[in-house]
Amino acid sequence: MGAAATYAGARMTSLHDLPALRPSRRNLRWASGWVLMAYVTLHLLNHATGLVSLEAAEAALQRIAAFWHSWPGTVLLYSAAIVHIALAFSGLWERRTIRMPFALLLRIGLGVALPLLLASHLAATRGPYTLDGLDVTYAQILRKLWNPDGWWQILVMVVAWTHGCMGLHFAFRQRPSWRHAQPLLLTGAVVLPLMAALGVLSMGREAAARPVAISAPAASESTSLRSTVDLGRAAYASFLSAFLLALAWRARSERVGGRTITLTYPDRTARVPLGWSVLEASRKHGIAHLSVCGGRARCSTCRVRVSGPAAHCPPPGPDEQRTLARVRAGADIRLACQLRPLGDLQVTPVMTARSASLNRLDSEREVAVLFVDLRRWSGLSEKQWPFDLVYVLDHYFALVGDAVHEAGGVANQYIGDSVMAIFGLEGTLQDACRRAVHAATLIDERMRAWSAVFEKEFGQPLDFGIGIHAGSAAVAEVGHRDVRSFTAVGEVVNTASRLQDQTKLHNAILVISEFAAHSAGIDVSRDDVQQIQVRGRRAPLGVLVLDSLALARISALPRA
Repeated sequence: MGAAATYAGARMTSLHDLPALRPSRRNLRWASGWVLMAYVTLHLLNHATGLVSLEAAEAALQRIAAFWHSWPGTVLLYSAAIVHIALAFSGLWERRTIRMPFALLLRIGLGVALPLLLASHLAATRGPYTLDGLDVTYAQILRKLWNPDGWWQILVMVVAWTHGCMGLHFAFRQRPSWRHAQPLLLTGAVVLPLMAALGVLSMGREAAARPVAISAPAASESTSLRSTVDLGRAAYASFLSAFLLALAWRARSERVGGRTITLTYPDRTARVPLGWSVLEASRKHGIAHLSVCGGRARCSTCRVRVSGPAAHCPPPGPDEQRTLARVRAGADIRLACQLRPLGDLQVTPVMTARSASLNRLDSEREVAVLFVDLRRWSGLSEKQWPFDLVYVLDHYFALVGDAVHEAGGVANQYIGDSVMAIFGLEGTLQDACRRAVHAATLIDERMRAWSAVFEKEFGQPLDFGIGIHAGSAAVAEVGHRDVRSFTAVGEVVNTASRLQDQTKLHNAILVISEFAAHSAGIDVSRDDVQQIQVRGRRAPLGVLVLDSLALARISALPRA
């Protein structure tokens, strides 16, 4: 038995059942991050209200403080901070190398530095007025901020905001809605802290023009609080230093005398210390390995096909299970960023790319892919002049391209006498499949109409076949130097092409996978589904085989 057989059963858990097993680290990190981001955002908005007036900011502060300074709000805030920091260090400890994109390294660095920066912020603002029982007011806050050390508080605000914004970007950057809104979001990310700083400046000038009496903690209490904060900062700095030393010591121990394992790639062998992930091994040895999300089990672009002893392959965790289920990966597929082999394994990246092309990867999306191909093109090429063939191809490409465009897709590749089209760059997968079926109907109608005219001109009818499949694919710009093209890459593309080939064997117009048909809202009867063996797939694939009449009948039915 291979390694895949051991954990195949664990992978059968449905997506809805996974959260019931136990809260995943991703969920805890996500929930705690949202709490902290909400706190920082409200903090900045409150400062920005100072552009209106000090009174407006004061009124907003009282409403915000009513929650965050209450016991439930305080427990929620500091619990989220502790959980977020603990998960950050846990993730850092699992890493065996710091080889990662610079943006990810910057985000981690900002997050690690935040507790040291926040210590002074706590001592200057919230601490005296929360721990000493004094009512918090903007006049009191400005008293602490409106001094030569005020720039430090602004720095803390900017670092916390930048760290949170980068985290949101890494989490959502694959979603089309996020990319479309990115210019607006980036503008907001820059404008909000700028408005907050201007608000503090405006309130400071207003407060200086009409100073008010404010309550302040006793000198002894301030000294005690400052000593406590300094002690906490020193404790965190000591922990951080010890943590970094432990990382360095472990790396040295693994390099000098630790146990190593061998990972066999298709073109080379990599030997790494036990405990390294497959993605870390690839980066260490300069093996081009896609990973859009940076190794956080989100994007699935790093997935690999594994084989080897079952004992060498630990079962996937909840986060990895959820992502693999989302892309309907086979039992022998794992995420390279999560798999830490316990022994020698053979690994084959599912999605490969030259290292120079890694930065051109756009995202992984749920799409529907359509392939259409002319029949008997070789025979026609032997009988006709080259200029006649150019006319035929130009008319054929225009006909198919217009049909795809009208249906809401993108005809992205014209290869020989074949056309590839992508649906789902916008909207849901169900909508993408419906649009692909509609495009197939339009192509069928227009090709049959053209075929009658074509037969009169060239002495033979036109014949064609269409294949449609749906699933996850990497949408990217690929090519070399100045010759590049926009395309989708993945199993769904290969299978759609193979289904188009099946139309020849079944004398059909369209062969569509059962999954794509179901996603399009077509009422798929068990009697209508055929199980066929598709080249490149281990298991048979359920498909619908349709002629022109069946395609027209299905297209006329209401969608579920």
